[in-house]
Amino acid sequence: MIIDIFLPLSLVFIMFTLGLGLTVSDFTNIFREPKAFGVGILNQMIILPIVAFIIVSLSGLTEEMAVGMMILACCPGGVTSNMITKLGKGDTALSISYTAVMSIATVITLPLITGFSMQHFMGADAPPINIFSLGITMCLITAIPVGIGLLLNTKNKEFATSFEPKASKISTVLFVIIVAGALASEWDAFITNVGTIGPAIVALIIIMLFIGYNSAQYFKMNAKRAVTVAIESGIQNATVGITIGNIIMNQEAGLSPLSLPSGVYGILMYLVCLPFVFLYLRRKR
Repeated sequence: MIIDIFLPLSLVFIMFTLGLGLTVSDFTNIFREPKAFGVGILNQMIILPIVAFIIVSLSGLTEEMAVGMMILACCPGGVTSNMITKLGKGDTALSISYTAVMSIATVITLPLITGFSMQHFMGADAPPINIFSLGITMCLITAIPVGIGLLLNTKNKEFATSFEPKASKISTVLFVIIVAGALASEWDAFITNVGTIGPAIVALIIIMLFIGYNSAQYFKMNAKRAVTVAIESGIQNATVGITIGNIIMNQEAGLSPLSLPSGVYGILMYLVCLPFVFLYLRRKR
């Protein structure tokens, strides 16, 4: 019962915090920078789920772990991708715009791909899922909080600017609690599957970083934008994956096994992406 309330409310607050840092121009940038947006959105919305599907199909994951991986692959980027982009001296404004647009777009894409994945990997064992209802839920816990944060930033810039740093710190704490909770509540499943789920997640991150960086270079973007596209392609919002996995399974106690891949990902993304950023910065010197 506590998890059923805490998890969605935590995600609502995290997405609200994301909205506090957005402006209307973050959404309209898509029209000013069509090539940069086209490449990044293509990677996140189409290439990423395809790569995840191939990895899952080849890695021998259990049915629930496979669906959990696909849920993760459908999640938008988050504050983490913006932070790592800034650390890597990438185009932070472009990163924020990607996050803004994808946070809205996944309201449609995540339910559709999740529904397909459950039927494909779980078959008759798949729990009943209402794709339309899941889309409405996604809207309520992601898109609307982002919109409220954006509206507050537009109407009361002074308050939003002063509150956003505090909200970001709270969001970070909530993220750590959620990831730790996902691993702790499914610890036996984690130990049983770590030999397959760990390498699968690492492979997904590395492949998407590679595709992201090289696709940007292929379209003749500068290094600053190339590293931004790479990070946005390789970093997803683990909190969304954990929450959606739990909502789908409607767990009465603990977290859903569908949430476990996102929980593991919440740790591994730093272990993979930070060395990538370090190597990129070292190469620039």
